[in-house]
Amino acid sequence: MTPGRLVVGLALAALAGAVLWWVLSRRPAPVVWQGYVDADFVKIGPTRQGLLTGVRVARGDSVAAGAPLFDQDDVAERAARDQAARQAEESARQLANLQGPGRDTEIRQAEANLADAEATRDRARADLRRLEGAAPAGAATFQARDQARAEYRSAQARVDGLRAALAQTRAPTGRAEQIRAQMAAAGASRAALAIADWQLAQRHATAPAAGLIADVLARPGEVLDAGVPVVSLLPPGNIFIRLFVPQAMLSQVHPGDRVALACDGCAPGLEGQVDFISPQAEYTPPLIYSDESRAKLVYLVQARPRPDQAARLNPGEPVTVRPLAAGAP
Repeated sequence: MTPGRLVVGLALAALAGAVLWWVLSRRPAPVVWQGYVDADFVKIGPTRQGLLTGVRVARGDSVAAGAPLFDQDDVAERAARDQAARQAEESARQLANLQGPGRDTEIRQAEANLADAEATRDRARADLRRLEGAAPAGAATFQARDQARAEYRSAQARVDGLRAALAQTRAPTGRAEQIRAQMAAAGASRAALAIADWQLAQRHATAPAAGLIADVLARPGEVLDAGVPVVSLLPPGNIFIRLFVPQAMLSQVHPGDRVALACDGCAPGLEGQVDFISPQAEYTPPLIYSDESRAKLVYLVQARPRPDQAARLNPGEPVTVRPLAAGAP
């Protein structure tokens, strides 16, 4: 073999060795999945048909839970609420009247009548005692004694009757059946008032949760049917990540796994947690532009970002997702 061929052979052997060393020593490419930010928007509309009189928010506003969103014409509901309140007040007064005693003047009159009757009885009893002692000695006739006894019994009977009358005056004026019926009527009036309050409150919609106003879908002056959305609200807790995991790697993903999230312009350190894995495979969606995963079967996996980081992500934004080992920082 000529020296030239020997040199070429040695060079080829060295090149092949270097290539083999590079292949064996290089680190495997990191596992990265493609995905995008999605969200469940809350479409808030009226519960009853009516005229939209005002919208309190604009697109892009951040609102707290309970913040006013929009108003409808409430003239009819306000009038109905006032009527129900008056009816409930009237029913309560009627019940109190049936459950309460007689008027103060009637009670005082009954007490005075009883006191007068007791005084008459006491006098009749004293007369009777005097005549019962005098009649046997001949100082009084037996006829007078018998008359005193009758007067005493009559006075005592009148006292008993006036005591019963006083007790009746102090007792509830209504019979038990009337009181029970009026209690039921008062309860029905309170229920009607509660319904009227609810119907009035529905004319003034408030935010069910804190979030961002994604869109305003109606304007004052429009007559809206029940359920037609006026405001689209995006609470941070409704933001999630849709990612696509190759079929061969599905066994490595489990609900509850932590994942790292990255996107253009996003702050580092974003994390999420897998909360859903699709039971069916699908082809790579066209919006995932990756030569490595194109035209392969993938599974849709859903991950929720941390609640304190969710607001940093925008629906529709592409993200890359990397699995985090258990205990990883």
